[in-house]
Amino acid sequence: MSIADSSYRILPPTLDGRIPFADGETWFRVTGDLSSGVTPLVVAHGGPGATHQYLLSLTAFADPDGPARPVVHYDQLGCGNSTHLPDADPSYWTVELFLAELDNLVTLLGIADNYHLLGQSWGGMLAAEHAVRRPAGLRRLVIANSPASMPLWLEAAASLRAGLPPVIDQTLRSHEEAGTTDSPEYEAAMTTFYDRQVCRVVPNPPEVRAAFAALEEDPTVYHTMNGPSEFHVVGSLRDWSIVDRLANIDVPTLVISGVYDEAAPVTVIPYAKLIPDVRWEVFEYSSHMPHVEEHSLYVSMVESFLRGRD
Repeated sequence: MSIADSSYRILPPTLDGRIPFADGETWFRVTGDLSSGVTPLVVAHGGPGATHQYLLSLTAFADPDGPARPVVHYDQLGCGNSTHLPDADPSYWTVELFLAELDNLVTLLGIADNYHLLGQSWGGMLAAEHAVRRPAGLRRLVIANSPASMPLWLEAAASLRAGLPPVIDQTLRSHEEAGTTDSPEYEAAMTTFYDRQVCRVVPNPPEVRAAFAALEEDPTVYHTMNGPSEFHVVGSLRDWSIVDRLANIDVPTLVISGVYDEAAPVTVIPYAKLIPDVRWEVFEYSSHMPHVEEHSLYVSMVESFLRGRD
């Protein structure tokens, strides 16, 4: 395995806090100056139910010696530093809930009339849902490591799973059939998959480990909307698709994936084919987290796109 550049520093926040939303509060973190005149980048994390932490390397966009672009991270409701609602009815956790939360965030931060949006994994699905509604202030869109439909995701997962050592696949299947996906043996088998298709920087950087730990501590949203693992999707998103609505996206869009990504090409092709103004970049040494695995190239490429350069 060769990682092009996985070194970076995480800049401290300029501002953080909580804003009221629905039955709780959304926590946010701003790096840089929202009044600088540079269009801010809003970052939507994956999961659903992961946290902002594994995306903290994207504070590089706010580096005053570099792009100097304000960056907004936030924890979606139900995870991280935002309000947790472990006793909420499963029907509470919907795509519409998180779309409303994103709208609320950009409005209360005063950037609803001018912002870029980067969504990673589930965050990219959410970002695409946001963009098809054509919000007036959205300037550019980055969909990173995201499927255009969950049926396509499951198709890709089955193919990737077939490439696992037989003993690993058998362990996964036996626990899924027995309903014991919370066992240490299942978790250990999943780690083999994660090290191949999720983050190939092993051991994972501290902020990536922190996000996984937070998800394990409260998996309410993940288990409800996704399921117990990346390829055992039995939650409310199992039939989700945005394929038939992608033509509605009317802003320049950058689609990102990695050669070893669990978001395999079959899951990404609809974005590349159906969004009117789109480019698709594949990172040679990366899996699901090129922002970690090939950090410098990632930041350079995304910033060039945000500035309107090829």
